[in-house]
Amino acid sequence: MGIAALLFHSTSNRENTLSYRIRPSEQQVQDQQERWNDLAGVLKEGLKSEFSKPVSSWLQGSYKFGTQIRPARLNEEFDIDLGVYVEWHGSAQDGDVGAKQLKDRVQEILSDYANDDANDASEVTAPKTRCNRIRFTEDFHIDVPSYHLDREDDARELATEDDEWENSDPKAIYVWWKDQFDGNERDRARRLTRYLKMWAALTFEEASRPSSILLTVLVARTLVATATDNLSGDDEILRAVIKGILDRLSSSSVVRNPANSAEDLNRLSEDDFEALQVELEKFLGIADRALDAIDEYESADVWSEAFRHFFPFPEKETQSESTKVVNGAVSVYRCDPDIAVAATAGNRRWSGYNEIGPIPRGCELSFSIAEPGKLPEGCQVFWTVRNEGSEAESVNDLGHVAGTGIRNTESSAYKGDHFMDVVVRLNGRQVGRRRVKVRVSGLGIPLRNPRRPAWTKLRR
Repeated sequence: MGIAALLFHSTSNRENTLSYRIRPSEQQVQDQQERWNDLAGVLKEGLKSEFSKPVSSWLQGSYKFGTQIRPARLNEEFDIDLGVYVEWHGSAQDGDVGAKQLKDRVQEILSDYANDDANDASEVTAPKTRCNRIRFTEDFHIDVPSYHLDREDDARELATEDDEWENSDPKAIYVWWKDQFDGNERDRARRLTRYLKMWAALTFEEASRPSSILLTVLVARTLVATATDNLSGDDEILRAVIKGILDRLSSSSVVRNPANSAEDLNRLSEDDFEALQVELEKFLGIADRALDAIDEYESADVWSEAFRHFFPFPEKETQSESTKVVNGAVSVYRCDPDIAVAATAGNRRWSGYNEIGPIPRGCELSFSIAEPGKLPEGCQVFWTVRNEGSEAESVNDLGHVAGTGIRNTESSAYKGDHFMDVVVRLNGRQVGRRRVKVRVSGLGIPLRNPRRPAWTKLRR
């Protein structure tokens, strides 16, 4: 087992793991489920009324596979894929409903749905080639691909904006994936897929990012082909999966859909595909250094190069359990800096040393190395915010990389226990660290100059 395995996945301390921090909260899952259930009912009713044919719906994509990740950045959205199926016997061309006709009607139903203030929908975007999209105020959107379904032959064809029917069967690829694994193996495959997806979301812009289904298939095929008998822990197996995917893509850029060999799941441009290979090489290097780290803290620091603030730090010092002997010597840290913390809100001020709180929401926070002269010459100080708790999870703000230097400023926004993690590096190696707890209460500080109510304004 790798030295940071329990920071990837643990049943005893699940909230301080990467697998927990990158997936949606239970409340977010429930909110999404309520919304897509309601939308599915409206779509089925509207399409059945329009075309006088049986209509069904089926969740697909990451939500169906159980590999959904939370947005990697603020203002990004959860993605849900809700397929709608208009049914008739035979091929799509045998029916009296055109591909563009079906997509246009879906767009109209979505627009009517969004115009109803009771539905919490923010907008319907312009139709995409293979789906229609509706956005919701809870930071997620639902993509609606439209299909013809021949239920008797269990065959599906996708309607496109080009008024064509495309051979596409999301159910078949899901059945293939599910058949690859049993029980705990399937759970691990889901976790590893989420790790790769979060790494990709943090590494690439959306337009140049490998697709979710491409990564899902690559992980599944690599896991099945990889001998894991001598490996344990998600960190060791993740390293093996990265290496396997890199070797696979080095031999060919084509990744066949296992349910339709005519389809290449790799739709990246040549430049974007080359960039994917370069970044996978870097990811593999990170994994090798993390697995060779001296202790759990250093390993977590290295993994954070790939996963940033989503990768957790150990909650407390466990030197006797996590220290590693390298070349016959135990690692000794040269400096663990002390941090002076101050919080201000209006005329009120709080201060602390290596921790602070409870303080209200809305405070300005300043952090500084208490004795910078004691740091090794030539070192760098890195600051990372890691937020925890239901309030931070609900707005998808689990922290950020906060920069370098001997000082840093932040603000208190969410109730709960949060952390400023400070790492000192010399020549790229960790030589000191400090975890500063910031406890934020449920109280809020009012603005110093609050906006006047409308009734106080003079009328012209």
